[in-house]
Amino acid sequence: MTYKETVDFLFEQLPQFQNIGGKAYNGKLDNIIDICELLDNPQNKFKTIHVAGTNGKGSVCNMLASIFTQSGYTVGLFTSPHLLDFRERIRINGVVIPENYVIDFVKNHNTVFNKIQPSFFEWSTALAFNYFEYKQVDIALIETGLGGRLDSTNIITPLVSAITSIGIDHTQYLGNTLEDIAREKGGIIKPNIPVVLGEGIEKQSIFEEIALTNNSLVHIATQNNNQPVSSLKGDFQKNNVATTLTVIDLIQQQFSKITSTTISKGLLSIKTNTGLRGRWETIQYSPKVIADIGHNAHAIAQTVKELELETYNNLHIIWGMVAEKEVNKVINLLPKNATYYLCTPNIPRALSTKELEKSFAEKQTKINFSSCSEAFKAAIKTAKSHDLIVVGGSTFVVSEILRDFYS
Repeated sequence: MTYKETVDFLFEQLPQFQNIGGKAYNGKLDNIIDICELLDNPQNKFKTIHVAGTNGKGSVCNMLASIFTQSGYTVGLFTSPHLLDFRERIRINGVVIPENYVIDFVKNHNTVFNKIQPSFFEWSTALAFNYFEYKQVDIALIETGLGGRLDSTNIITPLVSAITSIGIDHTQYLGNTLEDIAREKGGIIKPNIPVVLGEGIEKQSIFEEIALTNNSLVHIATQNNNQPVSSLKGDFQKNNVATTLTVIDLIQQQFSKITSTTISKGLLSIKTNTGLRGRWETIQYSPKVIADIGHNAHAIAQTVKELELETYNNLHIIWGMVAEKEVNKVINLLPKNATYYLCTPNIPRALSTKELEKSFAEKQTKINFSSCSEAFKAAIKTAKSHDLIVVGGSTFVVSEILRDFYS
């Protein structure tokens, strides 16, 4: 198969959460355990750090990866979802996994894996573990896909576990309360492995209870005025920096090439070192265009705070969402005085603009579009040079705009 045919197979033949939601959520670890045993358990052959959280886990993984890269280590990074290309999920020192490696992995293991019938994410996780073992990485930063306790990544034994934040999201799989969600994400806490909790994390006592049961030391990340800054925009990233620095403190003796200089330079070179995109990212000036993949109430509250720090004449917001999100709760956080360009990302889980519009009844101006690209074209045509355009509501909206206009 060609690379395109291989990726089409992964996307179309296997259950993929981003397209079909809960039908792709296995809710158990049997498949990934069986797959990795067939691969001779590659996840046990390199060092890892495991990161979970409702928001911030991707940023922390990329911050850590950038620091290790800046310090001269060979660094694996497994995150999700991707924005433009599947290979973005699996990187070493910022370089995506080669097309041929993806092709060969699927070709060589399809027959035996077919008996197990893994999901898209299980395939992806096994591929990442296999690739990191093959490349003999010094460390791999592993982001959970959904939750933690039953996430496919939760078969590793990391040096440190980190949980960045807790908010209401994916309630149909993780539970309807913060307590339920905390217990699911706290499932990454391993016996005798230290865990770092993000500053001000909700339901801290639940994580401490789980840690006590596992004889795991808890370390609370705390911001301070002297901590180095990150190249990722947004005041909320200060908390992610604090979490990152706390993790580094715990493992720095094992990685002696990490210094205060490489930490500072790494935090300032995240996009260069890892390729991270879509976190309050300015993708154009005049008019200024900012893209952000935040999609739940916890993240949107942070987005609104960042908006208040921007200077502009008129605000234009391109907005689309997936169906299972708490739509009304999210939209009620958004500013009233903006022109909204409502759109439907091109995935089966997308919320239609007809449904989306019902939640925008109290907003100033709203216009429906058949696609994210059409919405963006209209905003660009309407906006003046000193206006601000924000693209958000879903990773998939940001993905389509980046693909169609900035790839």
